[in-house]
Amino acid sequence: MTGEKARTPEDRQRQITDVVLERGSISAQELSETFGVSVMTIHRDLDELARRGVVRKFRGGVTALPSGVFESNVAYRRKAMQGEKDAIAKRAASHVEPGMSIMLDDATTTSAMIPHLAGITPLRVATNYLDGMRRLSAMPSISLMALGGDYDPLHDSFLGVSCVECIESIRVDAVFVSTSALSGSFAYHQEDRIVTVKRTMLDVAAKRYLLMDHTKLGKVALHRLVPLAEFDLVIVDAGTPSEVINDMARNDVRFEVAT
Repeated sequence: MTGEKARTPEDRQRQITDVVLERGSISAQELSETFGVSVMTIHRDLDELARRGVVRKFRGGVTALPSGVFESNVAYRRKAMQGEKDAIAKRAASHVEPGMSIMLDDATTTSAMIPHLAGITPLRVATNYLDGMRRLSAMPSISLMALGGDYDPLHDSFLGVSCVECIESIRVDAVFVSTSALSGSFAYHQEDRIVTVKRTMLDVAAKRYLLMDHTKLGKVALHRLVPLAEFDLVIVDAGTPSEVINDMARNDVRFEVAT
């Protein structure tokens, strides 16, 4: 699992990151035994990784999983629910037509739309997600607009006042966003700075789409994002529980199930 024995603290921290991202959560004692170093040394490594936002410490261990207050590192989110995200993204891309201008947020679910956009031309895409920018820039059929700001490594995206002002300066035909939690008639997110950027994106779009895999449904996070009624369409995957489907129907939320 860990490959060659770590020769430096930096090597060990990279390997610890790989283990935590693969397992989701693990105890400091298990890491100590895996890497052949003291628990105290492991805690120093975990303190550094937590400081960089890679993982989150809890009593006796470490996790990459989200909570109501913390979002997962982007490296963990890229690995999670890939099949479901691709199904949702493919359905979302069916709502994109040649000649449109669209915006994608920094969510890994919306970035899964990128391969499905290649044949829809002409198309202009704006995003604040750095990995998305790299992938879109390699597609000659796509006209890319980068939404700049302060780079945040936890999300691999640009945020802050400069990003908000950049978004406010344009208008798009449609925006596709995802978020961390959906419950009742509201979408939620853990971080206020992310909420600010997503709300601004929704403000500048003629049509608004919310993309959510079923692991995020029936959950809440610290901040309310917006009411679901503000979205023209919510797209979920086939694993969505029937009670969530029924709840959206009762609240007159327009939705599609991607299969």
